[in-house]
Amino acid sequence: MTARIAPGTLRELGPVRWGFARAAGRVTGTEPPAIFTTLGRTKGLFTGWLHFAGRLMPFGSLQRRESELVILTVATERGCDYEREHHRLLGRRAGLTTAEIEAVLANTVVDSLSPREAVLRESAQVLVRTQDLDDAQWERLRSVTTEREAIELLLLVGHYDMLATTLMTLRLEPDRHR
Repeated sequence: MTARIAPGTLRELGPVRWGFARAAGRVTGTEPPAIFTTLGRTKGLFTGWLHFAGRLMPFGSLQRRESELVILTVATERGCDYEREHHRLLGRRAGLTTAEIEAVLANTVVDSLSPREAVLRESAQVLVRTQDLDDAQWERLRSVTTEREAIELLLLVGHYDMLATTLMTLRLEPDRHR
């Protein structure tokens, strides 16, 4: 499968976005991530998106391990290979074990999750499947989160669902490891 829009070059991205993508590739041990070299073509839109995305993860109120669990759950529910592969490494760095990551990606039970993590995962699954939480699921979510965390979870799931749509429609393949 060929990407519908080729990753941007230094000339097309400009030195700041190009440098950011190269630095991100060093962090992930890959070529400059296609998510950044492709979306970076949008210039100011990319910068605004990156600021928003960064406020959810890594600078959100959910713990990094929790955010990565939610992102991997969304990637699994959506069948988004790019997100799954990109967040496999990030999930390990955030404290998820290889066994936990593989269980999430296989959409099976993860016995090692805390009760809070299990509710966050379940809420993410329901949100992707139905775009809503019924009153019972909302109560479960609110029993383990603050108001801000509950809102942030909705935004995090919605963001990664939207991102999966973008990545899959653009036909971006997972980045090659160096």
